[in-house]
Amino acid sequence: MAADPLLFSYGTLQNPDVQLEIFGRVVEAEDDVLPGHRVDYAEIEDARIIDLSGASVHPIVRATGNQLDKVVGKVLRVTEDELDASDEYEVSIYRRASVVLASGRSAWVYVAD
Repeated sequence: MAADPLLFSYGTLQNPDVQLEIFGRVVEAEDDVLPGHRVDYAEIEDARIIDLSGASVHPIVRATGNQLDKVVGKVLRVTEDELDASDEYEVSIYRRASVVLASGRSAWVYVAD
């Protein structure tokens, strides 16, 4: 049996209220770092997401290829169904990508599309 997927969050998916709405529970999380990326910010226009997160400007990460660039966040242990639910939550400016974190773990992360 495969292990549950890991999802690296640097933004609103760390919020317990967002997790309760998206996953139906507060998710176990651990600190980790995403190397080779930097945080930028994007305006969100989806009213549902703004209402849920409480913000119209959300962080978004972009790959830089420079290992000195780092994004601090949390690794969430989610199920496949919860990963699908997070896909539904994220708006079209994000795409899900597989990355290797500073801890050496592989995880999904939402990056700039």
